[in-house]
Order: sequence, then C-alpha cells, then structure tokens
Amino acid sequence: MTETRVPIPTLERLAIYLRVLLDAHEAGIQTLSSQEVEQHSGINAAQFRKDLSYFGEFGKPGVGYSVEGLIQCIERILRLDAEQPILLVGAGNIGAALVGYPNFQAHRLRIAAVFDNNFVKIGRPFGDLVIEDIARIREINATIGARLGIIAVPAHAAQEVADLLVEAGVTGILNFAPTILRVPPHVHVRNVSFLQELAVLSYQAVEESLCMNGQASRGGKDAV
Repeated sequence: MTETRVPIPTLERLAIYLRVLLDAHEAGIQTLSSQEVEQHSGINAAQFRKDLSYFGEFGKPGVGYSVEGLIQCIERILRLDAEQPILLVGAGNIGAALVGYPNFQAHRLRIAAVFDNNFVKIGRPFGDLVIEDIARIREINATIGARLGIIAVPAHAAQEVADLLVEAGVTGILNFAPTILRVPPHVHVRNVSFLQELAVLSYQAVEESLCMNGQASRGGKDAV
C-alpha cells in the first residue's frame, strides 16, 4: 500500500464499495466490473478505479474485480480486517439505537462498553451490555483496548466526555453532540449532524420544487 495520504472522501467511498461488495458476496457473486459497482453504489466507475489506485493495482481487464479479494483488500485498508471494539458514552435514545444497529458485526465493529454519568442508569442492562460509570472509562478500556469512541450525550457534556475518551486511549471519535470538540492533533473526530443534513436536504428539496414549477410555468406559456 502506498504511503500517500488518502483523501477523506476516498475513504468514505471505500466504505460504500465495501457495502456493495459484501452484498454481492452474500448473493454468491464472484466478480464485479467497475460499471457494475457504479450501478450498485451510484459512484462513477472512473472514480471507483481512481480510488483503488491509491492502494495498488486491482482487477483484470475483461474479467473484473474479485469480490472476495477486494473485500479483503478494502477491509485491510480500513483496518476492518480485525475486530474494532468501540466505547459508547451516552445511554439515551441515540445510544440505544446504536447498540441495536445490526450492521456493525458485518464490518467487524463492536460496541464493547457503554458509559453514562446518571446513577439511575449505571448498572442497568443496555442491549447485551451493562451501563458502566463514566468515571471508570479509563480503567475499563485498559482491558478492552478500544481506539474508537462514540459520543451520544448533550452538547454541554460532550467536551468533558471527549477529554475522558482521549485519556482512556481513544484516537477516533464519532460525535453526535451538536458542538465542536477540541482534541489533540493525533485524535480524529467525525461529527454527525442531523440538523446539518436536514438543512441541506431542505434547501435541495425546495430548490428542486421551484425549478420544476418554473419549468412547468414556462412550458404552459409556450403552449399558449
């Protein structure tokens, strides 16, 4: 694998390709062409080939890509070739949805422990886990060795939680709290903002509607 730093959008698309390949493998498909990947992923075939080119040569002209082989390569690239334990902080509605999410296992991701600071919740079952005291996060992760963490707490508590995760050895954080986290340079944060995504969709949906209405109006005038 090349040592060139890979753009984040490429890594995001690799995760999409992996989902397509896993579905194909489950369906008993042994090879896929770049055009077939495009059909199933919505990502241009040329972009697919360019993304793979960061990591070497794959596929054979006239044959396509080995589904099983490419799954193994992408899993290795994304460090999903071995199980990745995750620490979840926040035993609320979002946390409950994440614990019950069925597709983690297919990507060798596993929520290994869940934490909260609410003493009413601590010690209670949460899916297949038991809610642990956030004060014990460093102690517990000394055994688990998780490098990934998920923050699913209110905004006012998120920075303190991020600090605790970093102290516990976490270097990758998925943040559901609507706030910007301050973390050391070696720690990577991905923010999940439902409001941001819905705001973009709101704009796109209204603009599309206005465009279609405008075209209909122009069409009506031309027809008169």
